[in-house]
Amino acid sequence: MSLPASHSGSALRLDGIRKNYGSLRALDGLSLEVPRGSIFGLVGPNGAGKTTTFAIMCGLLQPDSGAVSVLGGGPFSPRTMRGRLTALPQDAALGRDLTVTDLLTYLGRLQGIPRGQIRSEVARILKLVDLADRAQSRAKTLSHGMLRRVGIGQAFLGNPELVLLDEPTNGLDPRQAHEIRQFIATQRGHRAVVISSHNLHEIETICDRMALIDHGRLVRAGTISEITGQNEEVCITLGAGPAPLELLKAALAPDIVAWEEAARTFRISYRSNAGHEAEEVIGAALRVLLENGARISTVERGQSLERAFLELPNTASPPAL
Repeated sequence: MSLPASHSGSALRLDGIRKNYGSLRALDGLSLEVPRGSIFGLVGPNGAGKTTTFAIMCGLLQPDSGAVSVLGGGPFSPRTMRGRLTALPQDAALGRDLTVTDLLTYLGRLQGIPRGQIRSEVARILKLVDLADRAQSRAKTLSHGMLRRVGIGQAFLGNPELVLLDEPTNGLDPRQAHEIRQFIATQRGHRAVVISSHNLHEIETICDRMALIDHGRLVRAGTISEITGQNEEVCITLGAGPAPLELLKAALAPDIVAWEEAARTFRISYRSNAGHEAEEVIGAALRVLLENGARISTVERGQSLERAFLELPNTASPPAL
């Protein structure tokens, strides 16, 4: 089932997707939209339905009901979308007896990269994932981290418009993971990238939008700033010493000021759409605190994605069939 042409501006759209495995309902009316050019995070606990969602996005599974639109053209079709959508499964199995160059060349040809361009494109990818010195090594001789980097590289062969990455930095050392995150962030505006990850810091660092799913249902979706409250809350943590709560409340009224004693943190809620700006709130709060002897430890806009995730209400029990 395809979607109306009015949705062709989306890189990916799922509407009311349901998928059952026997008596288990993996997806229960899941709907979400990935804008073109965005870096989109897909988050959820184990068993939430993320892997099934990825498989349906790629066309590896067909939903029992609902609509899928990939790049404005209905469900993924290898005949018409070859090279436009690429993916890195979490447990991708690569041809271990091939050299890295031969493997990437083979995958690039499958994606439709012209024969005359494939050599330079493979060289570009090997440099990207820092494996140029292992170009002629057989895949079976590579470490887990190196194989993961080959897998990431193949997902960016050519010029795909939509890239799906399942736990992309799993198994990479901190330096390699940082470099891959930096590269993914540079793709914003050039192609849509969907990242499934348990690493909430990773999602917060490189994504501009995200969706949280649980039991096959959408729990919440939006921009990272919306979900973390970057335009709605300021957190100021104090060191030892005075915490002038009442003075701060008086200065910032009618904004809501809450004091968390255990963390020694003021949480100041405000509405950016009501004429308040974060910088204005921070400046006013710091003046009061510093004039009254408070020792400022940290100032943050919003909260971490991990805290926002943990504070979301528990979702319902798994749906019964």
